[in-house]
Amino acid sequence: MNWLTNYVRPKIRALYARKEVPDNLWHKCPSCEAMLFHRELEENLHVCQHCGFHMRLDPIKRLQSIFDDGAYDGVELPKSVADPLKFRDQKRYTDRLKEAQVKTGRTDAIVVGNGLIGGLSAVVAAFDFGFMGGSMGIAVGEGLLTAAKLAVAKKAPLIVVPASGGARMQEGILSLMQMPRTTIAVEMVKEAGLPYIVVLTDPTTGGVTASFAMIGDIHIAEKGAQIGFAGARVIESTIRETLPEGFQRSEYLLEHGMVDMVVHRRDLRPTLVRVIDLLTQPVRSAVEVIDADFEDAPVSKAVAVTSAPSQTAAGDD
Repeated sequence: MNWLTNYVRPKIRALYARKEVPDNLWHKCPSCEAMLFHRELEENLHVCQHCGFHMRLDPIKRLQSIFDDGAYDGVELPKSVADPLKFRDQKRYTDRLKEAQVKTGRTDAIVVGNGLIGGLSAVVAAFDFGFMGGSMGIAVGEGLLTAAKLAVAKKAPLIVVPASGGARMQEGILSLMQMPRTTIAVEMVKEAGLPYIVVLTDPTTGGVTASFAMIGDIHIAEKGAQIGFAGARVIESTIRETLPEGFQRSEYLLEHGMVDMVVHRRDLRPTLVRVIDLLTQPVRSAVEVIDADFEDAPVSKAVAVTSAPSQTAAGDD
């Protein structure tokens, strides 16, 4: 052994050795296949800056992007029966649950948070598509029922952000029973006179679409989200016709009156702030509006109020 072996050779190898690059530094856009740096993707809320494709968003990041300053209180959800039917296909249902829990770090496919949106109290329930496709089982039904009860108790609007393939078939009829159960939970909110807002994301399909996802007071859809009940291929094979381009996408549903608005993800929070303010704040009288508009104007308030049409005259017409 000499200085060539101990010193020179390691230095030369270090100069020409390939540095291993972590796999999570770059992400490929599923739409345009552009390579996106992970920090830029995070800053852009997982929206491709090249083609505008909206990728699926983790529910925690979703809640942080909606609530004021990203601050909210997580709501502990009740535990449910893990495997009521002792179901098994290629593997046990309990094993599938454990794998999903380890992968996502949460107990099931729904996360509920309570906080302020635009300074007003709100309850938000967001789905995690990474947990068994965001499928709706007993635990999800319990989560939505808990969110509805909390909204009623706090007299706050309920916002639900589904991202789901539908009912969880490993729970059989018990998963299908969550459809009327979640519908009843929504009715609790509506009977209390509180707004129920649905933010439709990619994908929203199956039993989720057939229940709580399509009975909102306001339906807001993210750009390009797939929204529907059955899949396009199933529909085409059933009716034996070619479906129009963009079928079951947000923009197509907006044109046909199925959703109220389609927004970019960066505009979702200000849109929710406006909608919640419109639906929860008391309507101001005409005099109050004029007072606010002319508060700093040189025109006299008395002249402005006098020039406004009277309610009596409007009623006589």
